Amino acid sequence: MAGMVGVTGADGFIGSHLVERLVADGHRVRALAQYNSLGSWGWLDSLDRDVLAEVEVVSGDVRDPACAREIVKDAEVVYHLAALIAIPYSYRAPRSYVETNVIGTVNVLEAVREAGTPRMVHTSTSETYGTARTVPISESHPQQTQSPYAASKLAADKFVESYHDSFEVPAVTLRPFNTFGPRQSARAVIPTVISQLAAGADEIRLGALTPTRDFTFVADTVSAFVTVGTAPADKVVGKLFNAGTGGEISVGDLVTQITELMGRPVPVREETQRLRPDNSEVMRLVCDSSKLREATGWAPQHSLADGLKVTIDWFCDPANLARYRPGSYAV
Repeated sequence: MAGMVGVTGADGFIGSHLVERLVADGHRVRALAQYNSLGSWGWLDSLDRDVLAEVEVVSGDVRDPACAREIVKDAEVVYHLAALIAIPYSYRAPRSYVETNVIGTVNVLEAVREAGTPRMVHTSTSETYGTARTVPISESHPQQTQSPYAASKLAADKFVESYHDSFEVPAVTLRPFNTFGPRQSARAVIPTVISQLAAGADEIRLGALTPTRDFTFVADTVSAFVTVGTAPADKVVGKLFNAGTGGEISVGDLVTQITELMGRPVPVREETQRLRPDNSEVMRLVCDSSKLREATGWAPQHSLADGLKVTIDWFCDPANLARYRPGSYAV
């Protein structure tokens, strides 16, 4: 049996997949799920019982330093994924993003520093780059925080950098590009399209169709997390790595591919409420992950089409689709 690892944001999309992978790799996992009065563990509730038997679920919040200390206790690696991620909501509640994404990260850093945790993996986002000035986007690309969400994540990244430089906290930052797969929130474009089609919609309601993205299947993103969490320290600690495929597709072309895979060619209607403010929309993201590949050997194993097929099959299961509201705009 491998050692104990801690995961914040374990109740979320990527976090729940990471928990599954860590258990499959033989770890005991201490998983932080955001406390709520319903007693829900988020997507952890959907995991097999055999998986959950190896998981100690802690209900709490990274905004509370005591919760951060509980998660990192005796952990060999702490994977910090807890964050508010919905860009549209960050326009309405920016302070919430500072409290969770910035202060929450500082709490985890302090806990890791105090406990002497051997490795912390911090989660960044490609949104910190803003619209690409040059492609593909490497880690040296200028950072442009075109939304309050992006600003909060970049601030968290810089705190991680500062704690490594100031206190020798053994942290590494992973900056995934757009991850997709089963369990993703309908705040993202792929589940938005698939869930509407799976629910029988005769048209798809979306925001802008021209922006391009680099979509990575969730299993490959999880593999990147595990890779930087286990690689030799001299290869990764104190560094920041992009994780993406290097492929690029517009939202409009993505919609066409999904409708063809589902056999549902329907029209697309642009809804104003789904559009970002003009100067906030990130028009182009495509990843250069050569730094991560060269340091660790990581490489994505799933094509966009293969990942979409798995995701479509999952959403078309009525039990899974019932968790979503395809007719409503999720902010």
